[in-house]
Amino acid sequence: MTESDIQNQIRVALSPHGIVFRTNSGDFWQGEQVYSKEFKQPVLIHLRRICGLPKGFSDLLFCGFDGQAGFIEVKKPGGHIRKEQTDFLNLMRSYGYMSGIARSPEDALLIVQHKFI
Repeated sequence: MTESDIQNQIRVALSPHGIVFRTNSGDFWQGEQVYSKEFKQPVLIHLRRICGLPKGFSDLLFCGFDGQAGFIEVKKPGGHIRKEQTDFLNLMRSYGYMSGIARSPEDALLIVQHKFI
């Protein structure tokens, strides 16, 4: 199971409690996709750099129906958290937001129910 699969399971599990947004951090390139006869595959043209959220920003942003917000860093079993991610979670926690690492939908539910941080 991939991290993306776990994220999608978490989004479904949390949907009765609020809205969950998938976030993208770091920089990436975006453009128009066209087919290249030369390379015999789709390529991007008219590229532009997109600056996403800061490094370390959590994978999921939870907005609860009760008005509370939380940050969930998703990792597959055995996956390691980077220092920037730990720092971000600690900062959000210091501001009073729910935050934590989830390796399953059950972990994410515990985070938003304030039972696991």
